[in-house]
Amino acid sequence: MSPLLEVEDLHVEIPLPHATLHAVRGVSLTADAGEAVGLVGESGSGKSLTLRALLGLLPQPARVTSGRIVLDGVDVTALPERERRRRLTSAMGMVFQDSLTALNPVMRVGEQIAETPRRKLGMSGAKSKARAIELMDRVGIPEPERRYRAYPHELSGGMRQRICIAIALSGQPRLILADEPTTALDVTIQAQVLSVIESLRVEEGVGLILVSHDLAVVSETCRRIYVMYAGRVVENGPILDVLGAPRHPYSFALLRSVPDPDVPVHRLLTIPGQPPDLMDEVAGCSFADRCRFVSDACYEQTPPLVQLTPDRATACLRYEEAERWSDMVAEAPVQEEVR
Repeated sequence: MSPLLEVEDLHVEIPLPHATLHAVRGVSLTADAGEAVGLVGESGSGKSLTLRALLGLLPQPARVTSGRIVLDGVDVTALPERERRRRLTSAMGMVFQDSLTALNPVMRVGEQIAETPRRKLGMSGAKSKARAIELMDRVGIPEPERRYRAYPHELSGGMRQRICIAIALSGQPRLILADEPTTALDVTIQAQVLSVIESLRVEEGVGLILVSHDLAVVSETCRRIYVMYAGRVVENGPILDVLGAPRHPYSFALLRSVPDPDVPVHRLLTIPGQPPDLMDEVAGCSFADRCRFVSDACYEQTPPLVQLTPDRATACLRYEEAERWSDMVAEAPVQEEVR
């Protein structure tokens, strides 16, 4: 059985006056109905642009230059633009990072939720309003009938993000794309919003692709994970496998940069250097200049994404040495670590 969504070798470029930025470079991923998939990596790794490319919401002048987006077994990239957009927006809804800018400041929040059922599902004004109130209640908005008439600035950040989730659900999608939906929220509200998303996924059977730089958020929510670096997927697999035994040095470095409450340490490891300039062709492994385990071969060839098991892959020439990486870091000089 084919997955609900399958992305194959997606490339997104941003033409600039004197160069071209290769922002997404050959990303492939899948998502099944009712499944939660995480997409993680540092800022600038291409996570958000990948999501926006799926819905045709790339900022100008960014554009998809190649790749396939297969929805329900149909290659929608081969369809006329209007039909492609109709299919994608019918099947998927989007939750943006900043709820205050995602919402129309001069439109009541209930009306913003009701707009999609009225326009896309053909509901009457009364039915679309009832649907909006139902969704507001579903995502945990207290007194939804009263808050239907509220403006975005009259609600807290957590409330606004719940409104955004309700808008994403209002068109009855089968897959939600969530772009850093909890970044601007405090820890308590963050947990509440994640709980709402998870309960909707389980009870409604809605799939989820969650973009985040926070490994803790993804580990609590997702079953599978894709790790992105410099516009590419460098590792993917079941979340417990990837976080428990990473097979790419970038995944390993991300995990070692996160405090572990069960392991008292005086210093956390950081990832030295900066990601490569994606306006240039990257020779060899894009992570080579920042990698603690780099070899000469890493500068000479671009590592392919190797399937370790049917559901696990990595793009590292030295993945077979991964079990030794912790010992190699422990033996490294103290000055490589920072307070």
